[in-house]
Amino acid sequence: MTIDEIYPEFSKKYHKALVTGGAGFIGSHICEELVTRGFQVISIDDYSAGKKVNLKHLKKYKNFTEVKCDITDMKKLPACFKGVDIVFHNAASKKNVCLINPRRDLEVNGTGAFNLLELAVKNKVKKYIQASTGSVYGEPEYFPTDEKHPTGPVSYYGVSKLAAEKYVQIFHNQFGLNTTILRYFHVFGQRQEFNEFGGVVSIFTRNFVNNERPVIFGSGKQERSFTYVKDVVKANLLVATKEETNGEIYNCASAIKVQINQLCQKIAEIFDRQDLKPIYKDWLIGDIKIFNISNSKIKKLGMSFETDFFGKLQEILEEMKVYIKDAHKRSPQKQKNLRRL
Repeated sequence: MTIDEIYPEFSKKYHKALVTGGAGFIGSHICEELVTRGFQVISIDDYSAGKKVNLKHLKKYKNFTEVKCDITDMKKLPACFKGVDIVFHNAASKKNVCLINPRRDLEVNGTGAFNLLELAVKNKVKKYIQASTGSVYGEPEYFPTDEKHPTGPVSYYGVSKLAAEKYVQIFHNQFGLNTTILRYFHVFGQRQEFNEFGGVVSIFTRNFVNNERPVIFGSGKQERSFTYVKDVVKANLLVATKEETNGEIYNCASAIKVQINQLCQKIAEIFDRQDLKPIYKDWLIGDIKIFNISNSKIKKLGMSFETDFFGKLQEILEEMKVYIKDAHKRSPQKQKNLRRL
C-alpha cells in the first residue's frame, strides 16, 4: 500500500495535525508529507536536536506553523493544541542523551508524553500516535521478536520510552483516547542528524567525510534492523486510518538484518575511503547485540517496507556526495562547515 492510497482516507478523518519533534529527522518528514498535500500542520520542537533547516522549505506554505516549544513546558504547550485532531508524537530524548543525563531523559520521554496525552484528552483529539522504540524489549528472549515479547529494557532510554508507552495505555483505557504505539528500529534516510544524536549510518558517514576512522563498539558482528524514513511516515499515516489500530502496538521495522561491520564497509566503499579502518572499542552499556524483528502484525494492515537496504543507502549517500562536492565549490567557509556534519 502506498501513501497515495492511504491519504484519501486519512484526509477524510483529520484536518489538523500536531507533530512533536517536527524539526527532527523523522518529524520533519511527517510534516513535509502532510504539508505538501495541503494538510494543516503545526510543528513543535525545542531545537535541542531538531534543526530549522529541516523545515525551511515548508515555511512558504500557509498551512504550516512552526513553534519553538519544549514538551515539558506546560505553560506554552496547551496553546499548540488549538484545533488539533491528530497528534504524531516524535519528540524524544535520544539514547545518547540518557547516558549523559538520565534524569532529563526521563523528563522528556516520560513527563513529556504524559503532558501531551493529558492535553489530547482535554482537547478531544481523535488520534494519538506515539513513537516508541525497540529498546523497550531489552535483550531478546526469542526470534523473531514480535509485539508479544516481554519488555525488559536495559538502558535508561528504553525505560523512559517504556514509561511513555504505559502512560499511553492508561490514557487509552481510562479515558478512551484513540492511541497507537509504533516501535521504531534504526531509521535511516535523508536529513538524519550527523552529530552525536544521529544513527549509526549518519555517524559513519560523518567519519568518512571528515577523514576520521569510524568507531565500532563491540565486535561489529551485532545486527541491526534498518528502516527507511519514508516507510516510517507511511506507517504513521496508515495506522491513523485503521480503526483496528486503536489501543495497539506495532513493530515499525523492515525486518532486514545488517551487521555493523557490513554497514561500515559499504559506506567506506561508497565514499572510496577503505583506507580508514574502523577502531573497535568496548561495548556500550545497554547495547543489544541482535535485532531480528517480526513485522507481520503491521503488514497485515497493508504496510510494505523498502527491503533493498544497501541500494537505498547508496542512493542517499550519493546525494550526500553531491552536496559535499557543491559545498566545496561554493566557499572555504562551506568546506569548514562540513566538519560539523
